[in-house]
Amino acid sequence: MTADLLLGLQWGDEGKGKIVDVLTKNYDIIARFQGGPNAGHTLEFDGIKHVLRTIPSGIFHPNAINIIGNGVVMDPVVFAKEIEGLQKFSMDITKKLLLSRKAHLILPTHRLLDAASEAAKGKAKIGSTLKGIGPTYMDKTGRNGLRIGDIELPDFQQKYEQLSQKHLQMIDFYQVDLQFNLEEMEQEFFKAIKSLKAFTLIDSEVYINQALKEGKSVLAEGAQGSLLDVDFGTYPYVTSSNTTAAGACTGLGIAPNKVKKVYGIFKAYTTRVGSGPFPTELLNEIGQTIAKVGNEFGSVTGRARRCGWLDLVALKYAVEINGVTELYMMKGDVLTGLTELNVCTAYQYRGEKISHFPFNIEEGNLEPIYETFTGWNQDLTGIKTFENLPDSMKKYISFIESYLEVPVKVISVGPDRTQTIFRD
Repeated sequence: MTADLLLGLQWGDEGKGKIVDVLTKNYDIIARFQGGPNAGHTLEFDGIKHVLRTIPSGIFHPNAINIIGNGVVMDPVVFAKEIEGLQKFSMDITKKLLLSRKAHLILPTHRLLDAASEAAKGKAKIGSTLKGIGPTYMDKTGRNGLRIGDIELPDFQQKYEQLSQKHLQMIDFYQVDLQFNLEEMEQEFFKAIKSLKAFTLIDSEVYINQALKEGKSVLAEGAQGSLLDVDFGTYPYVTSSNTTAAGACTGLGIAPNKVKKVYGIFKAYTTRVGSGPFPTELLNEIGQTIAKVGNEFGSVTGRARRCGWLDLVALKYAVEINGVTELYMMKGDVLTGLTELNVCTAYQYRGEKISHFPFNIEEGNLEPIYETFTGWNQDLTGIKTFENLPDSMKKYISFIESYLEVPVKVISVGPDRTQTIFRD
C-alpha cells in the first residue's frame, strides 16, 4: 500500500482540518508529520466547532488510528488541555492516539526564549506565535533537544535541568524585560508530562511502515502551508519545519516511493497571518469584507488574517514543489456577492514580466498582474453538486485548473463537513 499526503498550498489556514475530517473514513491511519501547537485545525459538524492544535484531525472517527509523528514538536501543557477538552465526547483517546518517541518536546523555557528573541528584534520581528516552536526546532537541529521518548528514561529530570539552564542563559543575553514565573510554568509542565505517560509511545516509523506492509491506508496530515516552508517559503517569514511533501517523508519516516496521492488545499482567495510579503494583499474595503465574511482570525492565536486575491503564480509554485495530484478549493462561498474577482497570473518583477515565484517578493520588487473574472451572487452553502454551482464560479475554477494543470476535485462551500462538493 501507499501513503497519501494532505498539504496546505498557501500561507496556512487553508482548511486542512475540515478536509482531513472528511477524508478520514477512507483511511486506517491519520498521521501528523510536522509543526507545533500554533497550528489550529478547525472542524465543524453536528453544530459544534472543534479546534485541534497537536492532535490529528481524524480523532473524531471511531475506526481511525491517529499518530503524532516524529517531525512534530509537542508542548505537553497544550496537549494535556487539548485532551481534557475532548474528554466530554466519550471517546477513549488513549487507544486512538499514538505518540512518536522521536517527536520533540517544547519546554517552558522554549516559550520564554521565543518571546525574548522576538522582543529583541523590535520592528524587525517575524511574527512568531510565541509558542516556543522555533527554539524547539533549533534545539532539534542543534542536537540539544528532549524527545517524548526521553520521559521513559531515569535521567529525564537531569536532562531537563541542563537544557532549561542553557535557555535561561540565552534569555539573559537578549537583555529584554521579560516577566515570568518559571516555577509555576514547570509545575504545569511536569504535571502534563505525567499525563503523557498514559499514552502509548511508539517508534512511529516502524509502526507506519509495518502498517503499509499489512495493506493499511495512511493519510499524512500537514500543518501550516507550503509558503511557510523553512526552505521554500518566504524566508525569513516562515515556520521552522518543512511543510511540503518532502517533510512528510522525514516527519514520518516513509520513503518517497510510498507516496501516491498528494492533496493540495487552497482558498479561493489568499490569506496570510503575521509579518512578511504578500503581493496580492487587499488593503481596502474588499479585503475587510473577505476577512469579515470568511471569519479570518486564527483559530489558536486569534490573530487577524490579512486577505487578498488568489495568487496563481505562488500557487503553481506550491503545486510543483509538492507534486500535487488533486486540488481542493476552500471557502468559495466567502467570495459570494463580489461583482468582480481578480486573479494574479504573473508578476512585474524588476522591470520584466515573469510567471514564476522569485527569490524575493518583498514590496518594491514586484507588482501582481491580474486577470479579472465575473463574480457570483448565489448562496452556495446548500449546493451539493458541481453542476449546480453558478456558471461564473465554474469558469473561475476551470481557469484555475487550466493554469495549474491539476484538477480541482473538491469544492468547499461552507464550514460544516457536509458542505463539501466532490467531483468525479
